[in-house]
Amino acid sequence: MNIFVGNLARELTEEELRQSFESYGKVTAVRIVTDRSSGISRGFGFIEMPDRVEALAAIDGLKMKELAGRTLDVSESPDHRSGKRDHRYRGGGGRGRMNKKGKGGKSGGSKRRRF
Repeated sequence: MNIFVGNLARELTEEELRQSFESYGKVTAVRIVTDRSSGISRGFGFIEMPDRVEALAAIDGLKMKELAGRTLDVSESPDHRSGKRDHRYRGGGGRGRMNKKGKGGKSGGSKRRRF
């Protein structure tokens, strides 16, 4: 089961995060997301635990708990590998602006008449 962990302190290491979750069961992967250019933590990460019961216990046990001076935001992470998508995260329609007839066209705005 994938677990999302938010509101992480920038100085928190993956090993420290692993230790917090290992008290609830086996942890197979820990990843703190970092900025590509600077390498600084973006304040969130993901934990992978193979046993769902242990993972749910970890979520309940660590949600709203303090770690390295920050209150953790812990929840089940949506599984993107299943092929199901959460439509809230989809991009725009891609048709540009609509013309007067309600059809997509160039996104250049309306034509102005000069008098």
